[in-house]
Amino acid sequence: MKLGLFMMPLHPPGRILSESYEEDLGLIKHADQVGFSEVWIGEHMLLPWENMPDPQLFIARALGETEQIVFGTGVVLLHMHNPVHVAHRIAMLDHLAKGRLMFGIGSGGSPSDTEVLAIEGEPPVQRERMTEAIDIILRLWKEGPFDHDGVYFKMRKPKDRSEMTVGFHVRPFQDPHPPIAVAGTSARSSTLALAGERGWIPLSASVVHESQLATNWESIETGGNRSGIKPDKANWRLARQIYVAETTEKARAEALNGAMARDFTEYWSKLFGNRMEVFKHDTAMRDEDITPQYLLDNYWIVGDPNHCIKEIRSLHEKAGGFGTLLVQTDDWGNGNKQFHNSLDLLGKEVLPAIKDL
Repeated sequence: MKLGLFMMPLHPPGRILSESYEEDLGLIKHADQVGFSEVWIGEHMLLPWENMPDPQLFIARALGETEQIVFGTGVVLLHMHNPVHVAHRIAMLDHLAKGRLMFGIGSGGSPSDTEVLAIEGEPPVQRERMTEAIDIILRLWKEGPFDHDGVYFKMRKPKDRSEMTVGFHVRPFQDPHPPIAVAGTSARSSTLALAGERGWIPLSASVVHESQLATNWESIETGGNRSGIKPDKANWRLARQIYVAETTEKARAEALNGAMARDFTEYWSKLFGNRMEVFKHDTAMRDEDITPQYLLDNYWIVGDPNHCIKEIRSLHEKAGGFGTLLVQTDDWGNGNKQFHNSLDLLGKEVLPAIKDL
C-alpha cells in the first residue's frame, strides 16, 4: 500500500491566499520527503473554504519544489471548461511534469460555479457534459483537431493554409496520455462505474463509510463488466481524514478541539445542509446525530501510530484491498506544524508497517 494526500485545499475564509498556498506547498514538500507517493489538488472557483480555482497552476509551481511525488488534478471540472483548452493545458503540464501527472476529472463542484458560468442542468446533465468533454480530449490527443457538433460542445478543424502547418501541436508526455481518474461520493456511484468501464483510476471520497466500500467496488466491477475490463484493486484510491500524534488521547483531543472538528462544524455541515445523509452509514440516524464525535468514531482515523496502523489494516480488510490511502489535508494554523508532525509519524512509523498490504 502507498500513502498520498488529498488537498482540496481547505482553509478558513479570510486567509491571505499567498500564505495559504505557501503552506500547501510546504505540506507537499514535506510529504515528498517522508515517502508519500502522490497528491491530488482540488478545483473550486467560488468556495472561500476551498480556495484553489486552478490546480494546474499550483501543480506547475510545485513540480520544481519536489522530487518524486506524483501530482493529480483532483479534479478538473470538465463540464465547466472548453475541452480544447483543457487538452492543451494538461498536455503541456504533463511535459512540465515529465510524467509525474495524473488527470483527475469530474462533474461536481459548487452550484455557484455553474451559475456564474450560466451552465444549466442538473447533475446528470453535468455528467453528460463531462463525458462528452473527455471524449473530445482523448480524440484530440490521438488524432488532432476534428469537426465536432456535440450536444454541449462544438469544434472545427482548422483550414489547411499553404504558408504554415496548422495542427494539434501539444500531445501529452505520457503515452498515450496521463492516467485518468474519477471520484465517487456515494455507495453506488455512477462515476465509479464509469471508471471501471473505461479502465480509469477509481477514487472513493472520504465521506464514503467503510461499510459502503464493498458496494463501491461492486460499482467499479459493474462498469468493467460492461466493457470487458477487469479492474485492478491496486489502482483503487481511498481518501480519509487521518491525524496522528504521539498518543491516541492527544490525537483525539486535538482532532475534536482543532481543525478537523472546526472544518466539519463551520464548513461541511453548512455546505451539505439538508443533505447530511451523505455522512450516515445508518439511514435511521437524525441529522443532529452527525457531530465531530460521531465522525471521530466512525469516519476519521485518529490516534497514535499503532492505533492508526490497526485502523488502516481494518479498513483494508473491509474494503477487500486497495492500493493507495489518501490523507485529506486540513489547515491547523501555526504554519501547520501539527499536521507536519502527523505526516512525519505517518511516513516514518505507519507507512513501513502497512507496506505489506
